[in-house]
Amino acid sequence: MTGPAPAGPGAGELRSFRALRVVELGTWIAAPVASALLADLGADVVKVEPPAGDPARRWFAAMGVADGDDEVQPTFALDNRRKRSIELDLTDPTARAELDGLLGEADVMVTNMRPGRAGELGLGPAELVEAHPRLVVATVTAAGSRGKEADERGYDVGHFWARSGLAHQLGVTAPLHAPGGYGDHVTGLALFAAILAGLHERQVTGRGGVVETSLLRVGSWVASPDLAVLGTLGRVRAVPAREAAPTPLVNSYRTADDRWFFLTCIEAMRHLARVCEAVDRPELLADPRFADARSLNRHRRELIAELDAAFAAEPLSYWAERFRTTGVWWQRVQTPAEVLVDDQLVEDGALEPVDVGGGTTVPMLTSPVSVFGHREPGTARAPALDDYRTTQSSRPTAATPPQQDDPLWSTVAPTRRQAP
Repeated sequence: MTGPAPAGPGAGELRSFRALRVVELGTWIAAPVASALLADLGADVVKVEPPAGDPARRWFAAMGVADGDDEVQPTFALDNRRKRSIELDLTDPTARAELDGLLGEADVMVTNMRPGRAGELGLGPAELVEAHPRLVVATVTAAGSRGKEADERGYDVGHFWARSGLAHQLGVTAPLHAPGGYGDHVTGLALFAAILAGLHERQVTGRGGVVETSLLRVGSWVASPDLAVLGTLGRVRAVPAREAAPTPLVNSYRTADDRWFFLTCIEAMRHLARVCEAVDRPELLADPRFADARSLNRHRRELIAELDAAFAAEPLSYWAERFRTTGVWWQRVQTPAEVLVDDQLVEDGALEPVDVGGGTTVPMLTSPVSVFGHREPGTARAPALDDYRTTQSSRPTAATPPQQDDPLWSTVAPTRRQAP
C-alpha cells in the first residue's frame, strides 16, 4: 500500500525546536544553510551580519550579472529563510556586548568564520563554550579547524569539488566545473546533522561543546567510495565517456526527440532480458558477447552502440511506456524547469513558496527532510538587514520557559532504564 507518510504527533509544532535559540555568524552559503534547516523546524534564528550585510545579498552583482544591490535574490532568500537579522560591527565594543547578550541566551551558534579571525575577536569555539557552557558551537571551514591550512579561505568550487578529488573523478575531458553552491548545500546539511548530534549529547550531559565540519572533509567524504577502492586495490576508475560506461545498463541514452534518460539496472544480468524485450532485440540475449557480466563489460561499447541506435528511433514518451510494460528500471533526465513542476515533488510536499523580494514568490526546494510532518506556516522569506530591532520572535522567552521535559532544554541527564 502506498500513500503519503502519516504525520507524527508533533505535526502541528515541534516543541523542542520552537524553544531553540540559534545565533548565526555566517556568510554566503554553507553556515546559513545549516541554520535555515533549524529555522524550518521552528528554531528562532538570529543572523548576525557585518555592516552592509552578508555579501550573499549582492551575489548577482558580485557575479557581474546585475548592478548594485540585488532587489530579487533567490539564493539568499533560499538560504536565509525564516531568520531575523541584526547588523553588528564586531570590532565595536558596544556591538560585541550585544552579541554576548545574544549568545548568553542561545542554544546554538553557527559560524563559518575562519579560526584565526574568530580568535582575534575572542570568538574561538573553546572560548565560547567556556563562557557559555550549554552552547553548542557549530563551525564550518574551508579545510578544517586544525592543520597548517586551517585558516585558509575557500569556496566550495575549491575545497569541496577540486581539492577533494570530485572534480577529477567526475570530469571526462577536463575537471568538472560544478555550479556554485551545490557543495555548500551538502556541507550545510552535514553541519545540520552535527548540530542535532551535539544537542542530543547536551540532553544527556547538560553541557554544550563544539561540532564542526569543512568543505574539504565533506567533499572527500562524498568521494569516499572511490577513495576506499583506491586505498584497497591501488587503483580507481574515473567517470568514463558514456560510450565506454562500465555497464551499458547503467548509462544515459538519447531519444528521437532529443531527450535523455538513464537505465538504472545495476545488476546487469538480472535486467538484460527486460531491456532486450523493451527494444525488441531478443537475439542479443543469445549473443556470446553479452553472455555474462564479465563478457558484457568487455564488449560494453558494442552493446551501447546497439542500444544507442534503438533508443534514437523513438521519442521519450514511447520508451516510458515500453519500460513500464516490460519492467525496465530507468529514470528521465529532467531540466530544472521540469523539476520545479515535478508532480512527485509537489505531491510529496517538497516544494514551498519563498518570497525572493521585489514582490515575487516562487516555489523552492527548501529542506530535504521532514520531521513528524511539520512545516512552518506561511510564506518563507529572508530577513531585511537589521530587522531584528523591529521584529519580535514568537518563541518562548525567559518569562515563558519551555516545558521542563523538553529534551533539548534539559540540563539533567535522563534516568536510563536498566535492562532486565
